[in-house]
Amino acid sequence: MHEMSLCRAIAGAVRRHSGGLHVDVVRVRVGALRQVVPESLSFCWTVVRDFEALPDAELELELVPAAVRCRQCGAEATITSRWSLLCPHCRSADVEVLCGEEFLVTSLDVS
Repeated sequence: MHEMSLCRAIAGAVRRHSGGLHVDVVRVRVGALRQVVPESLSFCWTVVRDFEALPDAELELELVPAAVRCRQCGAEATITSRWSLLCPHCRSADVEVLCGEEFLVTSLDVS
């Protein structure tokens, strides 16, 4: 379960950028291609936050679907399969990933 190490990395970033203030909410953008299970990430956060002096910090996830642009037919499309990056229009594998690879702490609410 790599979600535990991801949560530890999130906590490290939060500590560095919170300025010693109490953290209420941590917002994280997670792309569909990152192979992160949102429920596991949320569960691991509840464990990690207590050990990282962030006991009240809630984790809010923004899940970003994968989208591609096909180099063969030019179509842009959202990919619904977690296992295939084929163009849904012409089935070509020659695609450029437009989004879905994100993993980023986007904001903190502090008090």
